[in-house]
Amino acid sequence: MFNSERYSHFTLQSDEEGDEGSQVEVEVRLSDDVDDHAPSEQMGQPRGSPSYRPRPQQNNRKVCYLALGTLFIFIIGYLIGYVSHHSPRKEPITCDSEQEVGVAEEAVVESSLSWNDITSLLAQRLTPDAFNNHVAGSSADGILEYHVFDSFKSLEMEPWTDIHYVQLQTANRYTHTHTLSHTHTPSAVYGNYGSQEDLMLLQTLKVELNGTVILLRATGQISLAQQVANVAALGVSAVLIYLDPKDYKFQPTTELYGHVHLGSGDPFTPGFPSFNHTQFPPTQSSGLPTVLAQSITAASAAKILTRIGGLESPLSFKGSLDNVKYTLGGASSEDVTVEVNNVLQDTEIHNVFGVIKGFAEPDRYVLLGAQRDAWGPGYAKATVGTTLLLELARAVSEMVHKDGFRPRRSLVFASWSAGEYGGVGSTEWLEGFFSSLDRRAFTYISLDGVVTGHGEFKVSASPLLYSLLESTMKEVKNPIGFGESGKFEPMKMEDSAYPFLASSGIPSLSFRFASQGSEAYPYYGTSLDNKDHLGYATAHRLSFLATGAGLVAGQLALRLVHDHVLSLDVQRYRTVLSQSVVKINQRLKQVTRVCLYARWLIMALGSYSRAATDLNTDLLNTDLTDTLACHNINDRIMRVEHNLLSPYVSPKEVPFRHLLFGRGSHTLAALLEGEDREVLRTQLALATWTLQGCANALSGDIWDSDNQM
Repeated sequence: MFNSERYSHFTLQSDEEGDEGSQVEVEVRLSDDVDDHAPSEQMGQPRGSPSYRPRPQQNNRKVCYLALGTLFIFIIGYLIGYVSHHSPRKEPITCDSEQEVGVAEEAVVESSLSWNDITSLLAQRLTPDAFNNHVAGSSADGILEYHVFDSFKSLEMEPWTDIHYVQLQTANRYTHTHTLSHTHTPSAVYGNYGSQEDLMLLQTLKVELNGTVILLRATGQISLAQQVANVAALGVSAVLIYLDPKDYKFQPTTELYGHVHLGSGDPFTPGFPSFNHTQFPPTQSSGLPTVLAQSITAASAAKILTRIGGLESPLSFKGSLDNVKYTLGGASSEDVTVEVNNVLQDTEIHNVFGVIKGFAEPDRYVLLGAQRDAWGPGYAKATVGTTLLLELARAVSEMVHKDGFRPRRSLVFASWSAGEYGGVGSTEWLEGFFSSLDRRAFTYISLDGVVTGHGEFKVSASPLLYSLLESTMKEVKNPIGFGESGKFEPMKMEDSAYPFLASSGIPSLSFRFASQGSEAYPYYGTSLDNKDHLGYATAHRLSFLATGAGLVAGQLALRLVHDHVLSLDVQRYRTVLSQSVVKINQRLKQVTRVCLYARWLIMALGSYSRAATDLNTDLLNTDLTDTLACHNINDRIMRVEHNLLSPYVSPKEVPFRHLLFGRGSHTLAALLEGEDREVLRTQLALATWTLQGCANALSGDIWDSDNQM
């Protein structure tokens, strides 16, 4: 009954490519060969042994009964085997039930599909035609929610919803008792983009900022929240942000949408979820601005700039508003009245999920997510990602039910709400299920904004995913040939994948097709983010680019749920950590004139490097048909990202706790900024032990820990 299943050899392949040959990429590839050495078992029949001998004499009647009984059992067994072999779905097999996991279970898990078969099926199931005629918008959020839920239900993905009650700011179109109405009448200042360089130049020119209303032009280089935070630190009382024609070729009346929370999630429940109208002591995120902030149109900005006077601005500050001289303003300018009447509204939001369960380790899963809501049409921001989420769910579901694909691990598909307000839906879910996700969700793939242009392929990701991304980009064929032009970028706070990485310690990535050079898709956050403009930005190849994006995301996810050992390369973190430690060591010598303090951090880095090398050695010596051995190696791999979250800061006060990608005094970046010797000493000690703890977790068992400090 079980010999009819096909077995496949798994081999380890080492990739010598990387930084100066020091990077080791381990991939598990599925061979088309058949394993002729797999042992067989027979149900209901004991193994023979030398001491067992049948009776030499049997009467004819008993022989007949025995023959008939044997034939009956054989027929029943054959029918069971036939049904088992042709069943589209088997009960999940977990690695915890060691005594029950044998050759029969492995036969269920291992399909006869090679990796080439799997990628070919994904390409066949994911076609360009699927990405036409889809619309999205904030007014349709509820309709889209039901559409996503019904789609998951029709695919037998056992959908469920996740409900949160959050406070969102909306325009004051009606009377409400909790309006944020403020009026201020100070002098006005023009501050260009509000970058650190711009503000330093203003201070050099003796332009007083304290207590003023500062006018800034929007830029794709830094977020609205960062612009507001930069100028708020210098004591301004209000911030106005507009779209200058030099940067955006829009009509003067085009409105800009966005949020100014320097963080993610509901800013009034930092560090904990917004479930069931839960009442906590009054609190708010430290990332909320302490000053008034409002976007205005270019037409309104022109009226202000023509009346503020002051010094003529530097050349780099010049925009393209008609009849505007771009002066800096200041004490001699006319006063400006700022009144903001936004409403804090209690809002019920729904996240929607569907799952394709794994056949061997269903309790471990890859997450794929997309923002569903948008203030305007949101075609690039929400529609393409939501469509891609549904199409990937359909394609993989059909591969399982129709083509015999048997993923080892689960795939969870998530449709997030309130993404426009700073990843509110996804962050609240992470906060609500933080303990449940630890070492279960081992990768998050964001589908937001995957197509904004057609010239380059840009990626932001955890270093654990670098090697897998590089190999995937070489495998996936696409008209722009992005395998040669893929570019890695640092992950920014406004990236929808950022809270998964920096707050929850889940290896995460986001990617996008974009225009070449510095030219960004200009319509994000405006009512002009529609299908026509995105079609023009992609040279009318939106469907093909979206399909290419789907193939990248799909192959990444399928590789992670298919291989015996997770395709997360712990060696790649060594290079990133080394670069930071070298800079810290150099700076500490300058600041403290004592290199002893950096020595411990260097030793912790050495512990991580040895642990990473030992894991790869163990992997090379592991029998990949040994379920328990693979499970143990995967456990060690999955501890890395989570253990780079600092245990010495509070998630409520410092939500982004990651040692490398977080924000705050606990990060390695903070050691490059401080001046006080005693503060640096404390920061260094805590950072050192965070890194050493990560190395110990990667080593595996406690008796294998490499702690030489």
